[in-house]
Order: sequence, then C-alpha cells, then structure tokens
Amino acid sequence: MGNNENLPLFGTYPAKGRVPFRVFAATIFTGICLIFVYRTRFMPAKEEEGRRAWIGLFLTEIWFTIYWFITLVVRWNPIYRHTYKDRLSRRSLSHKYVELCNISVNKSEHCASLIMKYVNRYDEKILPGIDIFVCTADPTVEPPEMVINTVLSAMAYNYPPEKMSVYLSDDGGSDLTFYALLEASRFAKHWLAFCHKFKVEPRSPDAYFRTASQPVDEESTSIKKLYEDMKTRIERTTKEGRVSEELRKQHKGFREWDFVSSKRDHQPIIQILIDGRDPKAVDSEGQRLPTLVYLAREKRPQHHHNFKAGAMNALIRVSSRISNGDIILNVDCDMYSNNSDSIRDALCFFLDEEKGHEIAFVQYPQTFQNITKNDVYGSSLRVIEQVELAGLDSNGGPCYIGTGCFHRRESLTGKTYEEATKQDWKSKNVKTKTRESVDVLEEACKALATCTYEQNTEWGKEMGLKYGFSSEDIATGLGIQCKGWRSVYFCPERKGFLGAVPTTLIQTLVQHKRWGEGNFQIFLSRLCPLLCGFKKIPIGLQISYCIYSLWPMNCLALYYVLVPPLCLLRGISLFPE
Repeated sequence: MGNNENLPLFGTYPAKGRVPFRVFAATIFTGICLIFVYRTRFMPAKEEEGRRAWIGLFLTEIWFTIYWFITLVVRWNPIYRHTYKDRLSRRSLSHKYVELCNISVNKSEHCASLIMKYVNRYDEKILPGIDIFVCTADPTVEPPEMVINTVLSAMAYNYPPEKMSVYLSDDGGSDLTFYALLEASRFAKHWLAFCHKFKVEPRSPDAYFRTASQPVDEESTSIKKLYEDMKTRIERTTKEGRVSEELRKQHKGFREWDFVSSKRDHQPIIQILIDGRDPKAVDSEGQRLPTLVYLAREKRPQHHHNFKAGAMNALIRVSSRISNGDIILNVDCDMYSNNSDSIRDALCFFLDEEKGHEIAFVQYPQTFQNITKNDVYGSSLRVIEQVELAGLDSNGGPCYIGTGCFHRRESLTGKTYEEATKQDWKSKNVKTKTRESVDVLEEACKALATCTYEQNTEWGKEMGLKYGFSSEDIATGLGIQCKGWRSVYFCPERKGFLGAVPTTLIQTLVQHKRWGEGNFQIFLSRLCPLLCGFKKIPIGLQISYCIYSLWPMNCLALYYVLVPPLCLLRGISLFPE
C-alpha cells in the first residue's frame, strides 16, 4: 500500500489502427501528387478555351491539399487517457498512517478497520474544492425544468458535498428560473439521498426516470412522485409566465424582482439557497448538502454584457468570494451529468504527482442524447469526439469547447504556468475560512457582479474568458495554453455529460455558421494560433487549431460543384478521360 503513493493517477495509450490509417494516407498523398502532375502537364495554353477554369480548379485543389495536410497532422497519432480512481483515495496518505495500518492488520482486524476509516475521512478533507457553473440565458428557449435537471445532476456527484458548490448563472434575470431553482433546492434533500443510497445513474431526475424501469419499491415510487409534483408546479408557473404572490412569499429572494425593469435592465441578484457551511443543511438521510447559489449579474442598456463570457467571468469572481474552489467545472444548462464519478476522474489528472501541476483544464467530449435515428446532419460530432480532440491532445492539448470542462482556477484568473506554484492540496484545503452570514456574503458579492466592475481591469483580456469573440471558449483555451499550461482530453467509456443538439436543418446551419464565423474570426485576429502560439505552443498544436479556424474556407468546394458542369456543357474537359 505504501508503494501506491507515488504511482501515476492516469495513463496514456495510443489509438488502435494507426498503421492502416497511415497506409491509407500514403495512397491519398500519391493520388494528390498524380493530380498535380496532370494539372501542370496538361494545362491549356494561353489562347485555349478553359484555361481560367483549369487554373481555378488547380488552386482549389491546392487548398484542399493544404487542409487535408492539416487534418492529417491532427489525426496522425491520437492518444487516449484512462484514470486510476482507486489510487486517488490513497494518493495523499502519509507513510505514518500506512505503516500504522500495516502493523494493526497483524494485531487486530477491528483496529485496522477503525484506522482505515479515520484515514479515509482524513483523505476526503484534503481533496480540493469544486465550483460548478451552470449557465442559462432565456427561460423561453431553455425551460427552467431542463435547467434544474442539470443543476440536480451536478449536486449529486460522488464527491464530498461540503467540497462542492453549484452556481446557476441566469442571464435572463428571470424569477421563473429562480422559482424553479428554489423548488430544486427543496427536492435535492430527497433526490441526493436517493442517489447516494442506491448509486443511481444518471443523476438527472428526468433522464433517470425516463430510462429506468418502472419503480417497484416504495422508496423509488415516492421519489418519482415528488419529482413529478415538482415538475408540474414548475411547468404550471412557467406556462402562466409569472410567479404568483403566494409563491413569492416563500422566499425573501423574490423581493429582488420588485426592482427589476427588464431582463436587460436590472441590479445584480445573488441568493444563496443552500449554505453548505451550515451543519443543518442536510438531506433526508442526514448527509451534508452542497452549496447552491443563484446569480443574475447586473444588466444595463448602456453597458455591453459580453454574453456567456461575461456571465462566466462574473461567476468566477462571485464564487471566489463564497467558496473559492480550486477546480471549476462549467456545463451548459442542457448538458446534465451522466457520470457521478466525473469529478474524481478529472482530479486524477490535476492531482498526479508528476504531471498534474502542468494541467490547466481537462476537457470531456460534448455528447448528446437526442441524436436522430440516422444522424443525417452529423450532429453527433463523432469524428471530433473520437479522433480530432484526441489528436489535439497528442499534439499538446485539446482546445476548450465551452462545456464539460474542468479548469484549474489559477489558469482562469490570468496566471501563467511559471507564476503558478505547485499546488499543495493538503495544506490548502485543510484551512478553514472565517464564516460570514449568508446575508453579508450576498451583499458583498453584488459588487463583483456589477456592469462597472471590469472597467480598467484585465477581465476579458488576460483574466477570465476572453471578450470580442463569438467562439470565446476556443480563444480562452488557446490563450491559456500560450501561457505555458497544458490541457488533456478525457473520453471515458461512460460519457461524462449528455446534452441536446439541434435536430432540424435550419438549427444545424445556424449553429455551424456561428462556429465557423467564430473560429475564422480568431484566425484573423491577434490570437491567430500561428502567430499567438509561435514559440509558445508546439508547432503541431498550432497547425491543429487551424482545422477549425480554417474550416469555413472549405466553401471553395462550391467551385468544384459549379464550374466543372458549366465547362462540360461547353465541351471543355477539366478531368482526365
């Protein structure tokens, strides 16, 4: 057991099938060379008809070759990670306790079990704090019932609840969302106890009851009825479009909406619905509950609010005042936790003795539960999830994709790798902070969520998520890597998160348009990976980022679609007979 202390907490292995893929790539390269030979050898003379079309086709093929080379760099050597969670529980044990356990085994099995129970409690205390951010923006587009399912799944992780804090950022500033979260905070007392007792998966109530078999025991039937009653109340209130006066009397937080002009013009609203520091904050089984916080940052018409990036930065500041967890997990409001061990998996990377201190973030794949039968629009992103992100990992680290990502707080507050010291999780997390009342904390945090707080600061530039980009996640991740940090990609067998994906052609086109514009905007900015990353990140990673940054340039395929048929109608041949 003593030998386990310095064993790695994660392993790396290469992808299978690399040799066949490289042989296949070699055949494609041979074909490309033959095409180039044909284009140069049989190019029409200046006076011949079709010369311009021929040159245009040749230039298009040159671009496709460049982009194919970029994809080849990404897909050449993908790597995958696996974790050793069993070692995590013993990671920080001192040799003194280990020796004591070994001695006691020889004397008394009862004594040994008592010592091990004490050691495991001690081990849980030194685990880092986790702050979980859930972002929503509009209760009409993102129904409150869906949002609270994500929140409840995040509260139910297999992790010490006193070490977890869950924050809901409501950029819509809606009392409907606040009411739904208030209902969820009450239901959590029963749901969390049920999850931990029966070790259910997934821990989103809606997903669990939708996929689980019909409950037969009394406890399952009871918890399902509690959930359905809560769901009915939330749906009824959402349909009415207002919270009744009777419901408003249930919590002081509703008084904040007496001063709200609109969702784009209101004061900061912060309500701590569950104070995890309070020993009385327990579930139905007497176990501690995690902290639960509602945040609607200040909005004023004369101030730009910077969309999701601004919401995330407000969460980073507010959470630093309330819980200040060393690790931050952010998820979209439609992406519930599908694996209750995701936190422990992520910690295997951060707490690894040899490489953990280098890692800024651990990115999980973005997977979806509403894929259509034949996935006609490619919404599953299977190639990105299974190949390309793993390829970026082998070249220096995956990009940050905006959800399902665990961040080291230091990396999001602007520190470079050189400035950050090797974390001593033991000493840092055993310290106790001076306890403030909930009312004092709420008032103190409001100043951190105002429109003017970021003026003349580095927020949105060198601190937090970057402003000025529609793909703020990609820009932020690249900026972190350029400061010397590394990232890893982890795709467990049981997916960590499941979300919702557009299922219609129009929705898919709008989403891809936004992704394409955002990534191309980064390429044309000062954060271009080939310029910003020069001598800061590996050349392979610089090229790898271009697979997304230059993706919109593939619209040149339209030339291949339109020009050859037109030339064919005029009897001009652009391809070998």
